[in-house]
Amino acid sequence: MDIVIAGAGIGGLTAALALHARGIRATVVESARELAALGVGINLLPHAVRELTQLGLGEDLLAISATPAVIDFYRSDGTLLFREPRGIEGGYGYPQCSVHRGRLQMLLLDAVRARLGFDAVRTGAGVVDFVETADAVHVQTRAGDFTAELFVGADGVHSMVRRRLHRGPDPLAWSGVRMFRGASRMTPFLDGRTMAIVKGQSGVELVIYPIGGDMVNWVLQLPETDPGPLPGDANWNTPADPAAVAAHMSGWHLDWLDTGELVARSPAVFEYPMVDREPLPHWGTQRVTLLGDAAHPMYPVGANGGSQAILDASALADELAAGRGLAGYEAHRVPETAAVVYANREMHVGDPHDLGRVTATYRKNTLADRSSR
Repeated sequence: MDIVIAGAGIGGLTAALALHARGIRATVVESARELAALGVGINLLPHAVRELTQLGLGEDLLAISATPAVIDFYRSDGTLLFREPRGIEGGYGYPQCSVHRGRLQMLLLDAVRARLGFDAVRTGAGVVDFVETADAVHVQTRAGDFTAELFVGADGVHSMVRRRLHRGPDPLAWSGVRMFRGASRMTPFLDGRTMAIVKGQSGVELVIYPIGGDMVNWVLQLPETDPGPLPGDANWNTPADPAAVAAHMSGWHLDWLDTGELVARSPAVFEYPMVDREPLPHWGTQRVTLLGDAAHPMYPVGANGGSQAILDASALADELAAGRGLAGYEAHRVPETAAVVYANREMHVGDPHDLGRVTATYRKNTLADRSSR
């Protein structure tokens, strides 16, 4: 069986590795001409770490990650509100890993090229179109044409494959929250194994955690309006003014963190809207499907974005190896990922200072997969 995967992100590369481990050949086509270690930090939950460990990447992943033992919830006056264990300390058989997204992508890319061959990832090969026939899918890219038995769109939140499969209205839905993100070079705070969420006035929230070495990742979330359609002028991955961002935390009093220094030590600060899409009842056809953000964009809550893409990849490989095809994959993953999308939305409904609700939602997302115990 031959499979073409659109997108050399975390989900697409993990899918190639998982398929290869089950004896299924895959080629990844990527629109970028060169892949580099770009981005900021992400978290991988224990069940996603389990999948990468079973692919033989566990030690390499730990070498580039921090492994948080707890997540602390604070008020902006420094009061500790709640503490919850994470990873091994939370009773799991695998750690939670906090890692720079670009480093993780390069780890996966190197593994794909080492195991499948250098040409298994074709750069500069953005998908232009695809045609499904009774026995194959013909994929047209800017680097040439590919024919395979199956085609997987792992091409991100702005997926061309998704637009082609679902031609009706499918808008991005805005949470009403604007996010500012950075990765700062500094000594990790507290014991170096703590994630923290600091809740300020008017729903302003800082999420901060070490991501390995001398890097600390942070996200400042600013509620602006009620959830609704995404404005046409919303900024995506655009540089933001560090001083203006830091000003939102100027009155905070945390004895373990200088928020001004945190922002100042980031080489760049970027702005994003917090968005998702309404879950689809199905993702694809008999020979074409979706994976990761292309299938189920979700709010970055509870460390589920990258984790769910990795679980997609494992499920895809398992279902194909078992002979259940894409129908089996979608029957497994569509309802599971839809449940996560809706759970993440709970974080932005009602009183943002209701810590009981907030921590319950985090716990639901993080502990839902008991198979990692």
